[in-house]
Amino acid sequence: MAFSPDTSKTTKVERYNSYIRRVNTTKLLAASSKVLFRATLLVSIVLIFFFTINYHPLSNSSLTTPHRHLSAFYGSGAAWEKQVRHSSTPRRPNGFSVLVTGAAGFVGTHCSLALKKRGDGVLGLDNFNTYYDPSLKRARQKMLATHEVFIVEADLNDAELLSKLFDIVPFTHVLHLAAQAGVRYAMQNPQSYIKSNIAGFVNLLEIVKAADPQPAIVWASSSSVYGLNTENPFSESDRTDQPASLYAATKKAGEEIAHTYNHIYGLSMTGLRFFTVYGPWGRPDMAYFFFTKDLLQSKAINIYKTQDDKEVARDFTYIDDIVKGCLGALDTAEKSTGSGGKKKAPAQLRIYNLGNTSPVSVGKLVSILESLLNVKAKKHVIRMPRNGDVPYTHANVSLAYNDFGYKPTTDLSTGLRKFVKWYVSYYGIQSRAKGESGIKNLA
Repeated sequence: MAFSPDTSKTTKVERYNSYIRRVNTTKLLAASSKVLFRATLLVSIVLIFFFTINYHPLSNSSLTTPHRHLSAFYGSGAAWEKQVRHSSTPRRPNGFSVLVTGAAGFVGTHCSLALKKRGDGVLGLDNFNTYYDPSLKRARQKMLATHEVFIVEADLNDAELLSKLFDIVPFTHVLHLAAQAGVRYAMQNPQSYIKSNIAGFVNLLEIVKAADPQPAIVWASSSSVYGLNTENPFSESDRTDQPASLYAATKKAGEEIAHTYNHIYGLSMTGLRFFTVYGPWGRPDMAYFFFTKDLLQSKAINIYKTQDDKEVARDFTYIDDIVKGCLGALDTAEKSTGSGGKKKAPAQLRIYNLGNTSPVSVGKLVSILESLLNVKAKKHVIRMPRNGDVPYTHANVSLAYNDFGYKPTTDLSTGLRKFVKWYVSYYGIQSRAKGESGIKNLA
């Protein structure tokens, strides 16, 4: 009988050798991984070091990304911080240190100048968007710079930069005027209103609630919140739940958001409902501004009437009266009651109308401009399109008068005279008046 050879010993030897090979392979891979990791780490450190010593921040003009202002901030360093501190430091005893958003805007420029002239510290913030001619905003910025008001070029939604500003400066107040303005533009670019008027406002409040100390906030709402309200004059107690435009809806949303942050975090909040502000350095998208331009260029102008053939009228409010209202609101604003994002006691919450109390028809506005410019308008009277505009505004300002003495003093004829004088000077327009009348007598 034949026997098969005994292979058990050979099999065991092969298994053992295979095991040894696997162990050696594992050790080799582990050693290789360590070497590779250390080499990668070393290369990374060298690259970071090389990038750091050779990095040169780009200038503001060459940055085009959404975070360009934050990059500009980090590239500015100690000199930039010195400008921020100098601009925001009050010069009068117990003076305010105010962050003014939208400082290169129409109302923002005038308020910043008034605050600085009385000895308060003012730091501006503006993103210089292109909704209307940015060169006008740059001219305002230049004027403010002569009064030592520094404007940080940044967006409200840049939380990191805003937080840094509050780290540098213990602001006592925020005058929040930055917003996407204009009723009709919302039909073209609705997202800009959401981004600025809602998201930007919330972002600002998030930074303010965490600040220590928490500043008091005065912010711009709008008469547009009254929407389809038919009560006249408009009072703060009237309903505001029927906005006629997206712009109005975002402003109404801002009032509700302010209530929330007041209730939860103890922020002192004062909202101001502006009524058709006009005057020197004004907004080119406003009727009085582009009417002046068109009249001087002999262009026809559209004058709206309502769907039921009534005249459109506005409570035109001169800029100096609005500034007095803003400063009055700041002066009577109580301190916020929170700390580090936690409410410690009930905080002040207010809303006011700031208007002129004397509605004037758009036809009358054009007649005044005709007289001041010594030209005859080519008028097209048409029905108001359904674009969100309301036919009539009229402010009841008794609440603002009782609380901080707000009392408008400039009638439309006087205010428009001052505006036209500024307009022809700013744009270098030669008088087209006959003899010694018209533009020549605006002084």
